[in-house]
Amino acid sequence: MRPFPTISAIGTGALAFGLALAPGADAAPLPAAPGPQGEATMTEALARDLGLTPLGAENLLEAQEEALKIDAEATEAAGDAYGGSLYDIETHELTILVTDADAASAVEAVGAEAVVVEYGVEGLDEIVEALDTAGAPEGVTGWYPDVADDTVVVEVLEGADPAGLLESAGVDPAAVEVVTTDEAPELYADIVGGAAYHMGGGRCSIGFPATDSAGEPGFVTAGHCGAAGTSASSADGSGSGVFDRSVFPGSDSAFVRATSGWNPTALVSRYDGTHQTVSGSSQAPIGSAVCRSGSTTGWHCGTIQARGQTVSYPQGTVRNLTRTTVCAEPGDSGGSFISGSQAQGVTSGGSGNCSSGGTTYYQEVAPMLSSWGLSLRTG
Repeated sequence: MRPFPTISAIGTGALAFGLALAPGADAAPLPAAPGPQGEATMTEALARDLGLTPLGAENLLEAQEEALKIDAEATEAAGDAYGGSLYDIETHELTILVTDADAASAVEAVGAEAVVVEYGVEGLDEIVEALDTAGAPEGVTGWYPDVADDTVVVEVLEGADPAGLLESAGVDPAAVEVVTTDEAPELYADIVGGAAYHMGGGRCSIGFPATDSAGEPGFVTAGHCGAAGTSASSADGSGSGVFDRSVFPGSDSAFVRATSGWNPTALVSRYDGTHQTVSGSSQAPIGSAVCRSGSTTGWHCGTIQARGQTVSYPQGTVRNLTRTTVCAEPGDSGGSFISGSQAQGVTSGGSGNCSSGGTTYYQEVAPMLSSWGLSLRTG
């Protein structure tokens, strides 16, 4: 019998990508998938894209893993006053924002710095929701909460005036920073390129393997890759599935349920023949290093800039995206973003490219798992 292809961040075309990790001791090596030449290990990619030495990159990975543990404790210590988490990749310092000075000492007691802010994540999210309700006028490309500066950034094209948006949303201009940009975001589905899986005349990438509440295998990916009911097949055609869940616009998330020939694992690939087990989906603090790999642009790393970004694509507005400095190009849609060994999300779209740099957004994976009763495949 012909072996089933594996659901992982592996593919044969321009859309197959995902951060790959080295295999666990009990994991059987998977066949390497073709990808860009010169793929780097995680440490090498971090060193290259963040300007670190190899030792510095290794230290960063170790420090971020420790910061995730402290972040969970500090968030609990802050209680209702929790205002957000920030991580500095240079100093390895974790900062917890609080909206009540009385919570600062409790945060510092668990090993994190504490800074008192006015709005915090909840206050900034309320501003974002008001802008979402008002809707993006022409020339306004999106907005996001800048937790570090305790403000909401509204991005506009040259010549656009967001005053009407702020007025209709009832938002205090003092709580907003307007930034002019010359790049309009676009989706990253390449319907004419090679892909890790095919769907309804287009092609996209596998994000993370998962199982549904009935134990049926599949994977999460970008919603703009296919509507519910759209058929999907593996790159070699031996695996098949269907988009069981899909939301776009509003969100950009989907779950493809495997119907035959697809066997999920807890692995993703670097496209160089090495893999590592994904151990969970703990959310990395803002400022953390995050990586993305793809057969269109290779493996690239950067940092998390913000969460809760609203992006106005020509095809529709998407909310609650995470903003990163990682570059990407058309053909890099649907695949996985990972920080360390923790799954973060699936790529939605962005602007710029991997020659001059750019901004890329991903949809967080944890809300997909919880809202649809999915279980991430971990090991």
